[in-house]
Amino acid sequence: MDYLIAKWLHILSSTLLFGTGIGSAWYMLTASLTRDPRAVAVVVRNVVLADWLFTTTTIVFQPLSGLYLMHAAGVPFTARWIAWSIALYVVGLLAWLPVVVLQVRMKRIAADAVARGEPLPARYFRCLNAWIALGVPAFFAFVGVFWLMVLKPS
Repeated sequence: MDYLIAKWLHILSSTLLFGTGIGSAWYMLTASLTRDPRAVAVVVRNVVLADWLFTTTTIVFQPLSGLYLMHAAGVPFTARWIAWSIALYVVGLLAWLPVVVLQVRMKRIAADAVARGEPLPARYFRCLNAWIALGVPAFFAFVGVFWLMVLKPS
């Protein structure tokens, strides 16, 4: 594959990863704050779907395309910005994986509340708090990877 095409795909993929993440987080948080089980159920269901369609595919594609670009450009693993990028990516990934589990759980809780005609239970908001606590470091880790990817500091 041509280096410039691979680089474009890598940048596009990282944009989809970051954009889907920040967009999903915004809509899920704002819907959750309404405490309207019907709105929450719809939004969380769509966030889970977006994670499977976009985030999961880009989470896999990013390291593969990054490794290809490193190889094609002759950048060693020992380059500090590469080491930091990998470390931050792993931090983001380790924070994101439990977020996915929480989102699926929150989707079920909200759907059950709608089916029963009840408000969202306290356990939904405990999951939301954990989701936020994990989402914040994931966000900053991926922002750090973006920064390193663009600036490639020595």
